Amino acid sequence: MTPDQLATVMEATWPPARLWRDGPFALRDGAGGGKRVSAASVAGDWTDADLAALEAGMAQPLVMVGAEDQRLDAALAARGWLIVDPVVAYAAPVAALMADLPPLAAFPHWPPLQIARTIWDDAGIGSARLRVMDRVTGAKTALLARMGDRPAGVAFAACHGSDAMLHALEVRPAFRRQGVGEVLLRAAANWAAAAGADRLSLVVTARNMAARALYARLGMQVVGQYHYRMK
Repeated sequence: MTPDQLATVMEATWPPARLWRDGPFALRDGAGGGKRVSAASVAGDWTDADLAALEAGMAQPLVMVGAEDQRLDAALAARGWLIVDPVVAYAAPVAALMADLPPLAAFPHWPPLQIARTIWDDAGIGSARLRVMDRVTGAKTALLARMGDRPAGVAFAACHGSDAMLHALEVRPAFRRQGVGEVLLRAAANWAAAAGADRLSLVVTARNMAARALYARLGMQVVGQYHYRMK
């Protein structure tokens, strides 16, 4: 999965409210939906004057910097922009992640049930991020995991072509480290296969070592890295 492919799938499955081009940068209005839908990114050749204009023109200067954008990263660092939230992207063939799950261990549904919304809200994923999910135009689903007949976790998945991407995976505190994350991931793969996707990807903050260990154990491979720079 190339950086461009990853960026395209991310944009389609977690879209901003508005996307437009300003010189060599793509700008986004996230409407409160978080950094990923609010950050600028490189869309062409840039100069120091372009960076100065970007910095002056953004109310809250924020840029997504991929591992391939080393020159941009160095230039922003020199201007005093700070690194925020390094992120790692993982992907694997859908077929490698599918599994037979017990009935109602996790089930897809749309629109999200109220309990799914509550779990997300408790984790800080509020109405603005739910509106991000609403904006997705392709196949999409919420996934609700249960353990002992109790709601244990939730995730969102969406497709773009033959790619599916998993977002907003949250496990309730009382059910962590009990396999709920794996159940949600495998349920997402089962759903993605039914939707016609053959690859599943996701992104996770670099500091979330527990989640990264799970993804590695399930055979997912690192396919990209990025971080944000903010002023």
